[in-house]
Amino acid sequence: MNEYLDHLEKTFRSNANPEKAAEMERYMKNKFPFLGIPSPERRAISRPFLGKETRPHYNQLFEHCLFLWAQPEREFQYFALDLAQKYLNKLEAECLDMMERMVVDKPWWDTVDLIASTLMGAYFKKYPKEAPGKSKEWIASGNIWLQRCALLFQLKYKNETNASLLFDNIRKLLGSQEFFINKAIGWALRQYSKFEPNEVRSFVQIEKSRLAPLSKREASKYIYIKSIIKLHI
Repeated sequence: MNEYLDHLEKTFRSNANPEKAAEMERYMKNKFPFLGIPSPERRAISRPFLGKETRPHYNQLFEHCLFLWAQPEREFQYFALDLAQKYLNKLEAECLDMMERMVVDKPWWDTVDLIASTLMGAYFKKYPKEAPGKSKEWIASGNIWLQRCALLFQLKYKNETNASLLFDNIRKLLGSQEFFINKAIGWALRQYSKFEPNEVRSFVQIEKSRLAPLSKREASKYIYIKSIIKLHI
């Protein structure tokens, strides 16, 4: 382990709070151990390690993130994501491999959603031609977290969303009984409906018999609110 990671680990562990750790573990359904460092405190502790002059060079990102991912406590995975976000404009192919590994290892919504919407989202903005092939691969994998990534990587694209790809990915996953898939379908549609409500309304109407009730409810929230506002204007 290098000096940077050694210092980081010692700093995090010296700020552990077992009482808070127990609360955080319960909130995350006891899926992961925690040090007990709440987010505001963790961000403050992390700040000196994320500065331009102190953080590692980009070519060390893969190695550092995978080391942090291997640590048992969840705060180290959160720091890995904070670190990776410092290099959004430099992401290359090896980083997509890293992201995929982080999705399938220790997966839960708290890390997967940020990886998908922020890291993968930035990567595919840079390399849009790769998105259809990767989406197809992830959906075919049967891994619900990679499938969720295929649904959510465009979450921040706004009106630059590739609607045909989004709708195609959703159609491939219709009929899933997985909560995290049906929730992601609704979330992705709801987010896109803020910019293209008519497209989403039309899609929901066409696929209403195949969309899970949860997906339909989530997809229609913004459209419904907007229609209510119009009625009162």
